[in-house]
Amino acid sequence: MVVLNYLIQLLFLSLAICFTPILATPTSSKNPAIGSPCKRIYVHKEWRDIKVKDRLSYIAAVKCLMKLPSSTGGKDTSSRFEDFQATHIDLTERVHLVGQFLPWHRHLVNLYSKALRNECGYKGPIPFWDWARDGDSKVPLSASPIFDPLTGFGGSGVPGTYTVPEDTSTIPEPFRYVGCVQTGPFRQGVYTAHLGPGKLVTDHCLIRGVNETWKPMMRGREIEKQVASTDFETFRIVIDDFTNGIHGIGHAGVGGEMTNFWSAPADPLFYLHHLNLDRMWWQWQQRDPANRLYQISGPTTQGGLIQTTMDFIMDFPRLGRNVTVRDVMDLAKEPNCFTFAY
Repeated sequence: MVVLNYLIQLLFLSLAICFTPILATPTSSKNPAIGSPCKRIYVHKEWRDIKVKDRLSYIAAVKCLMKLPSSTGGKDTSSRFEDFQATHIDLTERVHLVGQFLPWHRHLVNLYSKALRNECGYKGPIPFWDWARDGDSKVPLSASPIFDPLTGFGGSGVPGTYTVPEDTSTIPEPFRYVGCVQTGPFRQGVYTAHLGPGKLVTDHCLIRGVNETWKPMMRGREIEKQVASTDFETFRIVIDDFTNGIHGIGHAGVGGEMTNFWSAPADPLFYLHHLNLDRMWWQWQQRDPANRLYQISGPTTQGGLIQTTMDFIMDFPRLGRNVTVRDVMDLAKEPNCFTFAY
C-alpha cells in the first residue's frame, strides 16, 4: 500500500509539471556576497537538546511568522509562513526526485530560519528533529518530546475531526489524514492553514496521523545502513525516496498533511524534519570533504536526461534571490553560515 501511495503521488507529480515564469528578486546591497566567509556560524541543535525556554521561543517565532503579512502580495498567501509553504507548492514538481532536491531544501529551510531570527526575533538555536532517537527509544513515537502539548508541537490528529475535500487529485490515500490536532500551540481553533491539502486553497486545521508502524525504520542503525554510500547519486536516491527512503520516513511518521508532496509545510514540523535530512547530508559531506563537499548529480527534471551541475540555478520566487547549487554546498560560506551540533 505504501508503494502504491508513492506511485500514485509520483504519477500526479509527473502530470502536474509546469513551467511558471520566475522572476529573481534583485540583490540587496545589505546581503553579504555569496561565497564570502561567514562572520558568524550558527549551531543548529536537536529539539530535545535545546533549553525549554528556547523551545517556547522558537514556537512563538513560528506563530509570529503566521501572523506577519505576506511579503509577496499574492492572493493565495496571507502570511509570511504561507510564503514558504506556497513556494514549496509552486515548485514541488521541480524540486523532488531530482538532483537539486537536497540543495534546494537546504536553502529553503535556511531562508525560513533567517526569517524566524530577523523578522520574529528568535535568538536561540534552530532545532532539527533527529527522529532516529525516537526510533531507538522504548516509548511510542507519539510520546516523543517533539509532540509534547506544552513544550512541543502538539500531538496527533483526532479521528472524526476532519473531512477530506471531495477533490482528492493531489491528496492520494486520504485515509492518512486522520484528524485535526487538538493539543499544543497549533491545535484546532488556534492555527488555521489556508493552503492545501495538496494544491487546493482551503481553510483547515493542522492535520496529523502519527503512525507508529514507521518507528522501526527510524532506528539509528537502519539509517546508517542507508547513508553509507560513497557517491552522491546513491546517497541522494536513498534520501529522496518517498516510499521507503529517509525522506519519506519523517513525513509518514507524522502523517496527515505531512504526507502530501505539495502542502506538507503547513505543519511546522516540516522544517525540523528537513533540517534533519540536511544534517545527514552534511554528515555525509564531512566524511570525505575533499571529494564530497561539491559533489552533485541527478536529473534537473523528473525522469530527465540533463544532469544537475554546480551552476544549476535554483528558484525561490516568493522568498528572495535565486542561488546556484554551488552557493549552498559549503555551510561555512554565505548565504549558509550554519553547522550542526552533531
